[in-house]
Amino acid sequence: MRSLRPQADLKAAAIGAVVLLREWVQDKRDETRDAAKDKIKQKNKAKAVVEREPPPRLVALVERFLPRRVGISMTVLLLIGSCGLGIVKGGHLQDFVTAVSDARNAMANSAGFRITSVIINGRKQLSQDEILAVGGVSGRSSLLFLDADDVRDKLKANPWIADATVLKLYPGQLMIEITERKAFALWQEAGRLSVIADDGALLEPYVSRRFLSLPLVVGKGADTQARDFLALLARYPQVNSVTKAAIYIGERRWNLRLKDGLDIRLPEQDVGNALATLSKLDKDEKLFAKDIVAIDMRLPDRLVVQLSDDAAKARDDLFKDKKKKKAGDAA
Repeated sequence: MRSLRPQADLKAAAIGAVVLLREWVQDKRDETRDAAKDKIKQKNKAKAVVEREPPPRLVALVERFLPRRVGISMTVLLLIGSCGLGIVKGGHLQDFVTAVSDARNAMANSAGFRITSVIINGRKQLSQDEILAVGGVSGRSSLLFLDADDVRDKLKANPWIADATVLKLYPGQLMIEITERKAFALWQEAGRLSVIADDGALLEPYVSRRFLSLPLVVGKGADTQARDFLALLARYPQVNSVTKAAIYIGERRWNLRLKDGLDIRLPEQDVGNALATLSKLDKDEKLFAKDIVAIDMRLPDRLVVQLSDDAAKARDDLFKDKKKKKAGDAA
């Protein structure tokens, strides 16, 4: 007969394994349940602590109404503001702006927006380099970030430029068209000599002899009144051709200084008739060639002539001789 002991041992081992597995599962369940209980206890404990020690009212309001991470944002803003204040107080603002602009332009240039050609129309007095310098356009500028309106405003701020147009033609061409003022006259005031336009705009100090042929006006207010007076004077070439300077007196009337030093004092009113009279007298009687130093036309009913010292002495001698002859004839 076969022995039944091995089968019985196998059955007992299986039963033992099932019992052990059941105990292990039970232990795991107990551990999980205990952990959950501990977690609940901790939450309750934390809630109890919060309830026992409520935060200050201001802190509670901040936590309730402000968004999350606002503290980090405020810290970043504070650091940025501190850096900005340091740049401004240290006098480095322009350097900072220039550095940022150069970096931005460098990126645009590397992307293909470098200014490769510049076309400037209408210039006569100013050179191309002067116009670009006035407009703030340099070799580092990029067409992408160039502000055409800003360049135009800078150009119009120059006294020589009456108007300007700036066009950006992508990817790399800049076109500038300007309207220049014309040098109209030389203006002397308080010992300073300047070149002015016909509207009185001061173009530049007089340093170049190329403006030597311009008419000369002198005195306060002569810069704004010169256009009308010189236009009137040009209608009388007999006087205009020998005039060296027009002098504005008291911001009311004009004097003429001729090339030979003769002074002509014009009236405040009816200047055209006075100039016509001068032209006729010089044409008929060679007035400007006579030995005189001044002509006063301020009185409406007469013309007063001042002789030179030599002419006055000769005139006095002539009158004395006439008186002697009359006295001799009478004897």
